[in-house]
Amino acid sequence: MASASSAPSRDRRRAELREFLRSRRARVSPEDVGLPAGGGRRRTPGLRREEVAVLAGVGVSWYTWLEQGRDIRVSAEVVDAVARALLLDPAEHAHLYRLVGLTPPQVVAGPSVPAPPHVRRLLDAWSPRPGYIRDRHWNFTDINDAARAVFGYGERDHNCLVSFFSNVRYRVLHRHWGDTAPDVVAGFRADAARYPGDPEFDRIATELARTSPEFAELWERHDVAEHTSAVKAVDHPDVGTLVFDATLLPLPDLPGHHLILHNPRPGTDTEERLARLMGRGSLVVTHPG
Repeated sequence: MASASSAPSRDRRRAELREFLRSRRARVSPEDVGLPAGGGRRRTPGLRREEVAVLAGVGVSWYTWLEQGRDIRVSAEVVDAVARALLLDPAEHAHLYRLVGLTPPQVVAGPSVPAPPHVRRLLDAWSPRPGYIRDRHWNFTDINDAARAVFGYGERDHNCLVSFFSNVRYRVLHRHWGDTAPDVVAGFRADAARYPGDPEFDRIATELARTSPEFAELWERHDVAEHTSAVKAVDHPDVGTLVFDATLLPLPDLPGHHLILHNPRPGTDTEERLARLMGRGSLVVTHPG
């Protein structure tokens, strides 16, 4: 049953592979890749199959079979060579990996930088709901006033993981701190595994383990977990219990960075309490019309 159900999927993928390679080949001229234009008019625009094969360092027959979507073995090295020959951008390169049945290589995370203006405007517009941006090491790069007011983040809070274990105010406010701590550490270890050559993760973990026995014990478990959402409950001294649905969103323009947004959980009075905390009458946006 599994092979029968997967056959249509394979056929669609091969058809998409054929059309994708043909369309990418058609848009590249010989001059674009340093080849002579040649005399006479070409019957079709762009590169010929044999020219792509030469540029990629593969046989003409093999490349023809690839473009025809035949069932052949394709390595990551060959995919990279074809991508270079066809001048594919990063999104197209990853798409080609998927079409031949391979997993795209991990995007290299960029340095920790402040969010670009359009993302910063989104974070500001999210207020008075809490939100912040963290880089691959879980350093805060941008944080709105609501996140500071709700979670007790201060000027000395620079890293989400470190603050979770060292910020006393955050720990007191967080209703389920003890239950949440193992998942937080497991998430950080999973992120560290994405960048095995990056020593910053070990530095952060080593320094935090010296000051937090609880983190040290959890870190030694070697648990890993992936999280894109969570429920956070805060017992705020000014307005009482606040419960949020937290959603973690990757920022494609900033590899390794994530935008974390918190929304009042339905069925609670968090929205009203948050409005009082932030000095606003209501968090409900009225749309015209």
